Amino acid sequence: MSENLRRIQQGTHHDPFDWLGWHPLPEGSWVLRTFMPAAEAVEAEGLGVMSRIEGSDCFEAQLPSPAKPADHPALRWQDKEAGNWHDAVCPYTFAPQIGDLDLHLLREGRHHHAWKVLGSHQTEVDGIDGCLFAVWAPAVQRVSVIGDFNAWDGRRHPMRIRGDSGIWELFIPGLQAGVSYKYEILNRHDVIVKKTDPYAQQMFMRPETTSCVPTTDAYAWQDGTWIAAREQFDWQHQPVSIYELHPGSWRKHPDGRFYTWEELAASLVPYITELNYTHIELMPVAEHPLDESWGYQVSGYYAPTARYGTPDGFRAFVDACHMAGVGVLLDWVPAHFPKDDFALARFTGEPLYEHADPRRGEHQDWGTLIFDFGRNEVKNFLLSNALFWIEEFHIDGLRVDAVASMLYLDYSRKAGEWLPNQYGGRENIEAIAFLREMNAVVHGYFPGILTIAEESTAWPAVSRPVEIGGLGFSMKWNMGWMNDNLKYIEQNPVHRKYHHNLLTFSQMYSYSENFVLPLSHDEVVHLKHSMLDKMPGDYWQAFANLRLFYAWHYAHPGKKLLFMGSEFGQWAEWNVKRELDWALCNFPAHASIRQLVADLNRLYREQPALHQFDFDGRGFQWVDCHDSDQSVLSLIRHGERPEDKLIVLLNFTPVPRYQYRIGVPAASSYREVLNTDSEYYGGSNCGNAGIIPVQSHPWMGFEHSVEVTLPPLAALFLQSS
Repeated sequence: MSENLRRIQQGTHHDPFDWLGWHPLPEGSWVLRTFMPAAEAVEAEGLGVMSRIEGSDCFEAQLPSPAKPADHPALRWQDKEAGNWHDAVCPYTFAPQIGDLDLHLLREGRHHHAWKVLGSHQTEVDGIDGCLFAVWAPAVQRVSVIGDFNAWDGRRHPMRIRGDSGIWELFIPGLQAGVSYKYEILNRHDVIVKKTDPYAQQMFMRPETTSCVPTTDAYAWQDGTWIAAREQFDWQHQPVSIYELHPGSWRKHPDGRFYTWEELAASLVPYITELNYTHIELMPVAEHPLDESWGYQVSGYYAPTARYGTPDGFRAFVDACHMAGVGVLLDWVPAHFPKDDFALARFTGEPLYEHADPRRGEHQDWGTLIFDFGRNEVKNFLLSNALFWIEEFHIDGLRVDAVASMLYLDYSRKAGEWLPNQYGGRENIEAIAFLREMNAVVHGYFPGILTIAEESTAWPAVSRPVEIGGLGFSMKWNMGWMNDNLKYIEQNPVHRKYHHNLLTFSQMYSYSENFVLPLSHDEVVHLKHSMLDKMPGDYWQAFANLRLFYAWHYAHPGKKLLFMGSEFGQWAEWNVKRELDWALCNFPAHASIRQLVADLNRLYREQPALHQFDFDGRGFQWVDCHDSDQSVLSLIRHGERPEDKLIVLLNFTPVPRYQYRIGVPAASSYREVLNTDSEYYGGSNCGNAGIIPVQSHPWMGFEHSVEVTLPPLAALFLQSS
């Protein structure tokens, strides 16, 4: 037995094309060789019966003359077990399919559409239908495609290595959409690992871990008007109000089944429009093995999870949102990935996507691995993935998870558990460069797209352009505002006057970044209590406090985000295993909270004063921020036009304040446009009916003033009339 034949038979040949397929013989003729361990007999079109090479599962047939062989002769083979005959075409008669430019760009880390080259793709080669597979797996002996179609035998379909690029490819004739597959890798230490495709665009439902060949049928998008308008989206001066949700637990069927994307579209989209939100934010929908990870430990970065249906089902969901005027943001997790042995972890049996040194490559607290951002192919994997979700699924923005963990090499590490950068510092220079490039590329391809950083440190210029030294994000979560204000509102009102600075401190930094004010899923889990359950006082006061806090959320500069269930005052913490407590909406107190949120969103969208200068100090003015003894705030929100003004008063005690005087800009009179204590929202209906006359009584630096009644635990929004 020749060395080539022995290696083919044993599955250790580095380049099967060197021996299988068509090869010239010294006398000028040609020989066709194929390897079929499941075959009893093989016939080749134009060649007749192929001969088994003694002691092997290889078959060959020689042309009787030196005539040029047919490119891809059809094969018929009889299986050993049942004796049935099958049709096939030898994969090893096809030329390389990936172009040199693609290989070059992948190696450079600059292939912005890598998903169109790597992964599995139905295609036609030389008039023959099949599937082209390609994967990056450097420094290994062999990579094979395995699946039901070859009995998961890694010897059957070994791939072609493309020079020293680390890219392996193979076109397998006849494979159709829906076929399950993995890659079998024989590494340099003779260890075999079986992995899902990092670029798989579809996966099978957990607990299955196999990749799925996707369909090539193009989805017929209907959202052209939305996409065209998005390119001109002036998000800095337009309202952005985000409803954050987990698709698998927003609603469930009575038997516990997930809603499909189509079912979600039918019920969620009308709900969102009724609440007047501008956007939804989906917690991660990329494939992940564990429900309890909430999607943040991703195993299939290019595959929408099979929990809710097909990739086209997800496209239809986004389409429905857009046609209803609702944008779709997506949580994206480039900071880390899980250790599951079927996915990215130790992809070749050795570190590949992760940094090899655990001091750089592992989050001990989270039990996850950290991407090696300094490796071009890894950077390309993530950069291309960001574009993938936007281009393929028309996503309107990415909220990037755990950015702080990417910026600092010593994040959540003790001394001796981390390695400094080449300059001796704690900054992760490669990750910083990646984030800047990601933002520059995304915004370059897709004007109007939002990138939002979940970043909790004082890192400067997170939401400033790359050109002036920033990270390039559109916006950043304001974790300081969230922490301070939740700490304040949880205080007993009698003690709030001692914590007044928690309300006012944010104005010291509110315009240093483009901030989102997040009341996210992280604040209603792990014994932190739901939003309603955080509120002090009796039943009535708890609801009143929540109404007041939501009004403060909308009165404060910054874009808005609220997690599902909080809009109707769910008592229980969020639980990924069950749907929201929708029955509560049948109770007036909870229905009133939901109505208030809808009205706050409407007011926010309709009033330029509440959104035009969310990131600019011109849009905010204190009237009085010093009335800590009465726990009252008064402020003015300004729009671009002089007439675009709203006065907001907030009373954080259960004591009504009568004849409370504040200075106001000149006007003939004012009127309430929203009162959270209205009986319409379940309040005591204390307030100011009709016209509030303006008095020529200088007060607080204003030439005019008004006297108002401040309801207990309530907010007033006043507009000149």
